Amino acid sequence: MEKKQDFTVTTSIPDDTDYPIATTMARTLTTQTEVSLIREEIYQALPAGIVTTRVPTLTKLTTRHSTLEERITGQDEKDKTVHYVNWEENDPENPHNWSPLFRWSYTLLVAFLVISAAFGSSCITGNMNGAVKAFGVSMEVSTLQVSLMVIGFMCGPLLWSPLSEMIGRRPVYAVALGIYTLFNIPCALAQNIATVLVCRFFSGFFGSASLTLAGGSIADLFPPATRGTAIAFFASAPYSGSTLGPLICGWITDWRWIYWVNMIVSAVLWVAICLMPETYAPVLLSRRAKRMRQTLNDDSYVTVEEEFPIPLSEVVYSNLIRPFQMLLTEPILLLMSCYIAIIYALLYGFFFAYPVVFSELHHMNDGQIGLMFIGVLIGTAFALITTPQLEKRYRKTAASRPNKQALPEDRLPGMMLAAPFIPISLFIFGWTSFPWVHWTGPASAGIPFGFGMVLVYYAANNYIIECYPRYVTSALAAKTVVRSGGGAAFPLFIVQMYHGLGYNWASTLLALVSLAIVPIPFAFYRWGARVRQKSQLCVH
Repeated sequence: MEKKQDFTVTTSIPDDTDYPIATTMARTLTTQTEVSLIREEIYQALPAGIVTTRVPTLTKLTTRHSTLEERITGQDEKDKTVHYVNWEENDPENPHNWSPLFRWSYTLLVAFLVISAAFGSSCITGNMNGAVKAFGVSMEVSTLQVSLMVIGFMCGPLLWSPLSEMIGRRPVYAVALGIYTLFNIPCALAQNIATVLVCRFFSGFFGSASLTLAGGSIADLFPPATRGTAIAFFASAPYSGSTLGPLICGWITDWRWIYWVNMIVSAVLWVAICLMPETYAPVLLSRRAKRMRQTLNDDSYVTVEEEFPIPLSEVVYSNLIRPFQMLLTEPILLLMSCYIAIIYALLYGFFFAYPVVFSELHHMNDGQIGLMFIGVLIGTAFALITTPQLEKRYRKTAASRPNKQALPEDRLPGMMLAAPFIPISLFIFGWTSFPWVHWTGPASAGIPFGFGMVLVYYAANNYIIECYPRYVTSALAAKTVVRSGGGAAFPLFIVQMYHGLGYNWASTLLALVSLAIVPIPFAFYRWGARVRQKSQLCVH
């Protein structure tokens, strides 16, 4: 550490107003009050390495020193020298610079974590009659084993997302997924349905940590320019995992063993993620700053996060209040969230529509019904093959822009391509559901559905992120709530719907709903820029 000048960038500022960080902060304080936005402004102004600056009003925001009002009015006249610790150029400790093999191995691991959580939500559909016979309850009550876990998926991210930004990804993975693994035990040993249902909700609550943090982990590992392909794996994981549930567990005759199998799978992945390093940059930089303070005996070495801690009130607002405000005021977020929710709900609806069609028309057992979901996996594979081509088109479009900067709407062509495949798949499923049509007819409907489902989610998710870069946590929290609500609701009425309307017209009704929302990505591709101009939260 004696060779400090070898890795630091020191900037002297005889006049504070000429220094870009001071200027940026002064501008921020007159227009923003949220600490998270102030952090962003400072990071944009920081060069690589360690920046030494002397700003008289720098410490005014932190409650350790003085109030925001004192800082703005300049009542605190004490100068403070601050050394902001940031990544160097090509810093080997920066996760973006880790070896490609390690980063992709990590990406595959977090993708498998998402697959595991999604698998856990749908695995019990392989033997829904098990709880009915064991506890003497109705099929509707047994269906709650799926719905309550998905409701847990809806609630958990409201905690795990802000917590991971405070303490890092790894501790949240370790604690939450460890508890998720343990909650499979009372499900397997339960002597009444109430125990199963309560534990399924908490399984979803703690298991949602992987759904919440996987995207953040990928962002930690890859810069935006090379992130697209990795995000595609993340986009396909929740749907692939859900599909694997009935496909695998349909062959497990004892329904309790389904929970034991799920526990074993989640335990193996839990051990793997606990052995991996932290990836969240602010936590890694905080550790570096702590080492420097101890080594140099100088408390002025800090990170932006340490100098500007986010107050609890802001955390609560951004994760519990703002998401719902944005749903009410942001048409882009509302419509995209509803679109994703409908696709997600249709997938969970298939988990109950497939048994109706294939058992009642084609007399298949649970294991054979699970095999019918192979079509969805084939469609998912086609989507993953298509994604690199969409990324190439996106980069080409960005390069053609005057400032070499892509617009959020440049993410929508993938969604425009995929959207029609959803209603097509439902029409195929509905009008091949006759006893005299071979089972390959309705089974083939899964291929266009899997293809459209993954690409729609991939494009819509990226569009939301790029429209709300400053409020991405709130936007994704809102999307998760709406999506999980749809996934939890559909299983509760799909069987009755197919019996009441008939196989053909029930699928047709769902196809018409999915057809009605097809114009959404086309409309935003044409007028999305105008909508963003009218929003105070969207990027302009």
